[in-house]
Amino acid sequence: MGWYIGVDGPLTYKNAAKLPEIVEKFPLERILVETDAPYLAPVPMRGKQNEPAFVRYVAEKVAEIKGISVENVAKQTSANAGELYGI
Repeated sequence: MGWYIGVDGPLTYKNAAKLPEIVEKFPLERILVETDAPYLAPVPMRGKQNEPAFVRYVAEKVAEIKGISVENVAKQTSANAGELYGI
């Protein structure tokens, strides 16, 4: 259907429920990484005010779940955002 999913700080939480499983099965070409600034900062910044710079922790978790490099995640999710938003 051409959908994208956006994943953010809660992906890094121990109680992330099924979100890691969804990320594992969802194609990287349809994933966006984002923040919920100023709330829901990812681990290890949990409890602090969230900011866009913390999106790297979400990308690192996606890479860990998928067993690929964070550079690959960054490159593909940036391309995904460009495609989705026409930038």
